[in-house]
Amino acid sequence: MTSPARKRLLWDFKRLQKDPPVGISGAPLDNNIMHWNAVIFGPDDTPWDGGTFKMTLQFTEDYPNKPPVVRFVSRMFHPNIYADGSICLDILQNQWSPIYDVAAVLTSIQSLLCDPNPDSPANAEAARLFSDNVREYNRKVREIVELSYV
Repeated sequence: MTSPARKRLLWDFKRLQKDPPVGISGAPLDNNIMHWNAVIFGPDDTPWDGGTFKMTLQFTEDYPNKPPVVRFVSRMFHPNIYADGSICLDILQNQWSPIYDVAAVLTSIQSLLCDPNPDSPANAEAARLFSDNVREYNRKVREIVELSYV
């Protein structure tokens, strides 16, 4: 018997295949609907442009009532991304709602890349540069973009 979480994730996957948001891709890993790999492509005309950023999403049987655990596998330099790749984003913590699906999560993360919140830093250096020296911040982001090709 399929659990409600697994049914919902199958629905999320079908929706993501049928109508994928621009610059986002995701799918279950090795036929395990509870563990996904995803890719966010850096939005055009931003310092992230051209980047290919890989991440994992781990779901529990409590989904969609509880958010997935999302981590970047790719190296990142961003005010709201910790060194281990985990993400400081309100909808993945205290603002989660069962109405969010995988596409909404990935779209929110893609949006966060270009619109960081330096007041809630996970990476103090990135937050400081974003606030005090955006040119240097953008230079470091472009270095990360170049590393994402590998």
